[in-house]
Amino acid sequence: MSNVQRPNVSLLCGVDEVGRGPLVGAVVTAAVILDPTKPIQGLTDSKKLSEKKRQLLAEEIKEKALCWALGRAEPAEIDQINILQATMVAMQRAVAALAIQPEWVMIDGNRCPELAMPATAVIKGDALIPEISAASILAKVARDEEMALLHQRYPQFGFADHKGYPTAAHLAAIQTHGILAEYRRSFKPVRLIAEREALSSLTANKVISE
Repeated sequence: MSNVQRPNVSLLCGVDEVGRGPLVGAVVTAAVILDPTKPIQGLTDSKKLSEKKRQLLAEEIKEKALCWALGRAEPAEIDQINILQATMVAMQRAVAALAIQPEWVMIDGNRCPELAMPATAVIKGDALIPEISAASILAKVARDEEMALLHQRYPQFGFADHKGYPTAAHLAAIQTHGILAEYRRSFKPVRLIAEREALSSLTANKVISE
């Protein structure tokens, strides 16, 4: 496990997030306490796994873990308090939703939210700590499912492909089709398009009134 110090506790919780970078949808977090008597093979950073493998592992994690929970912060919250703070809130919600209170929490990244128990931030923890790997898989599968549902409602945006990240195709789709309620309006590409839309609407109204 590299040189990361693993706390000597029996109820260790791993936490990770998915969705800090996308322009649309919630930031989703997961908290997982694994059962040492039910090992799960193949746990690693969710980004290194195929979609099919992630889905299979997600089912196994839900089946074998002592407990797991998801947390989230919605676009309106992200716009209000910023993505970093919203991510911390979503992590707090995931830990609070666990059926068993952990003795220690290990979090992927370089900072920890305020929690009721000790916590350690681990850079690249999703590839080093099995509990964080499990959390990264659950969060990724959950958020991808939400993007698939959004794709069904608005196929012209291509959410199933880019998952809300600011790809060239996604930015072109926003330019063509406008901004949905699910977008994060504080994110620069969305904000610029919203401002342009507002300006053109204002100009059009001015022309009509004249």
